[in-house]
Amino acid sequence: MSLAYLAQETTSTVTGAGYGAIGYGLAAIGPGIGIGIVVGKAIEGIARQPELQGTIRTNMFLGIAFTEALALIGIVAGFLFG
Repeated sequence: MSLAYLAQETTSTVTGAGYGAIGYGLAAIGPGIGIGIVVGKAIEGIARQPELQGTIRTNMFLGIAFTEALALIGIVAGFLFG
């Protein structure tokens, strides 16, 4: 076997589905960071004012839902345009 044949055999190309997976991975970074910030700030708020725990928790879950919607939009865009 020649070296050129081995090099040709080991190279691979990224198909449309591969680009979609890479795009979704990149799109999930932002919501992951956002959810971490939302939960961290909610814990800080509850620690400072425990009497508002119910209100802060409700707002935290709303923030998580809106942030998670970004990840779902990212996966749909990956399938549509990938």
